[in-house]
Amino acid sequence: MKKIQMVDLNGQYQAIKEQVNTSLATIMETSAFINGPDVKAFQQELENYLGVKHVIPCANGTDALQIAMMGLGLEPGDEVITADFTFAATVEVIALLQLTPVLVDVEPDTFNIDIAAVERAITQKTKAIVPVHLFGQCANMDAILELAEKHNLYVIEDNAQAIGANYTSKNGKKQKAGTIGHVGSTSFFPSKNLGCYGDGGAIFTNDDELAYTLRGIVNHGMYKRYHHDVIGVNSRLDSMQAAVLRAKLPKLDGYCAARREAARKYNKAFEGQEHIIRPKTVNGCGGICDTCDCHVFHQYTLKITNGKRDGLAEHFNQNEIPYGVYYPIPLHRQKAYLDDRYDEADFPVTNQLIHQVISLPMHTELDDEQINHITATLIEYVNG
Repeated sequence: MKKIQMVDLNGQYQAIKEQVNTSLATIMETSAFINGPDVKAFQQELENYLGVKHVIPCANGTDALQIAMMGLGLEPGDEVITADFTFAATVEVIALLQLTPVLVDVEPDTFNIDIAAVERAITQKTKAIVPVHLFGQCANMDAILELAEKHNLYVIEDNAQAIGANYTSKNGKKQKAGTIGHVGSTSFFPSKNLGCYGDGGAIFTNDDELAYTLRGIVNHGMYKRYHHDVIGVNSRLDSMQAAVLRAKLPKLDGYCAARREAARKYNKAFEGQEHIIRPKTVNGCGGICDTCDCHVFHQYTLKITNGKRDGLAEHFNQNEIPYGVYYPIPLHRQKAYLDDRYDEADFPVTNQLIHQVISLPMHTELDDEQINHITATLIEYVNG
């Protein structure tokens, strides 16, 4: 059996090696390192893939979130509601802009933001909701958009983990994750489903005026060289990363399908296991039906409910099986974001999840031998 990796980037590279190497060599020869033809082409290709009017490439996913908030004109003191159970980048940019982060609990099965908790958290100072499409599927966007319309709020999608996922609204309309709210953002960090070979990110919107503002912000606030019309930042996707993403984008649906197939095999192996709770998809199928396209399984995350999660992690270490614990400390307990406003009683789900969740290797190159070894090792320990 070949060595198990959490993400097999080299294996993925081998399938696109010739195209990537040729593109990178061309960029080196032409020296079109910033805002070159590959950046413009990738922007257009991603717009077509997502079915969105505007894609604004930028330097990374964290910048994408920050620039989205800057573009909406949020002001210091404005409250922004987001999930407590996620990576710190989401709350980090809120704090950096001197906005007020308002953290709320998540659902126990999908791990996405709890709609009832969002509604309870809305005040007269609330200006935006940031749903995080965690682990590869959308939050309940129908309910979020209804709340946003009722209270005149912006919806900023954090789509760093769910690019390629589809969301079917209650009226039957199907849209790509990140294109449903007022503005969406994503990361092209190498381990993402659509990842480059460094840092990269993008912002999505169907709002022409907002798109114009965002394009200025990413480039020092300039629309004309040396004319700074808005306060901006330096956040550009470089040509080499765009070339890698251009090679991968046509394969994204295939990458996601391979991840779903691996998830189906994991799910089948864990069927009927009392203390191993499999991921739940928004359509309730668990990602195992042949037509499921709502979950792209950026992570395959289980809940271990008999108190053996930490022991399992050590057992994996001993058996050279990589894993992830996303996330071990909730944001409301992080030193940088401590706030007297938060009450532990408001986070019962998050406070439980941090002791139960474990993510298994998930990538396009997983084979049956590896999956069988991972699942057998896990089941034997949890039931032992």
